[in-house]
Amino acid sequence: MSVCISRSEVDAEKETDSAELDRRIVFATQAGLPLVSRPYDELADRLGVSSERLQQRLRAMLADGRMRRIAAVPNHYRLGYVANGMSVWDVDDRCVDALGERVGALDFVSHCYRRPRHPPDWPYNLFAMVHAHDRDEARDKVERIAALLGDACRAHEVLFSKRILKKTGMRLRPD
Repeated sequence: MSVCISRSEVDAEKETDSAELDRRIVFATQAGLPLVSRPYDELADRLGVSSERLQQRLRAMLADGRMRRIAAVPNHYRLGYVANGMSVWDVDDRCVDALGERVGALDFVSHCYRRPRHPPDWPYNLFAMVHAHDRDEARDKVERIAALLGDACRAHEVLFSKRILKKTGMRLRPD
C-alpha cells in the first residue's frame, strides 16, 4: 500500500514548521543574542536547528517585516555618554525628509525621525537623539545639527534625559 502526499500538503507542513520555529526564534532572541563569538551557532544549538536554517528564518522575518532589524544596542551610559538629549527641530516641511536623512547620518545621532507638529504648543517636526559625555558637548553637537539645517530651521530645543525609564524593546509572552 502506498501513501500519496500532495505537494501542497508538504508545503503546508513546511510552513507550519517554519512558523513554529519563527515563534521559538522570537522568544529566544527578544532579550538579545548570546554574547559569544558565534551567536548564531549558539542559538541554533539551543533551538535544535542548523545555523544555516536559523539564519534563513531570520532573513525571512527581516524580509517580510516581522523583524525590523538585528543590531547591537550598546548601553551608552556604561560607555560614559551620560548627557543624552533629544533635539527637536522646526524644519521647513518641503525639505525635512532630505535634511533628516543628513542629520540621521551624523555619527553622534543615534536615531532621527520625523513627527507631526501639534501647533500652537509643539511646532517641531524633526527629532534627533544626541549622546555626549556632558551637556556642553551635547549642545556643541546640537549646534552642528543647526549649522547643517541652516535657514530651513526656524527653531529648536534640546530635551535632556533625567533618568532611564526603559532599556528594552517589546517582549512577547509565551502564552
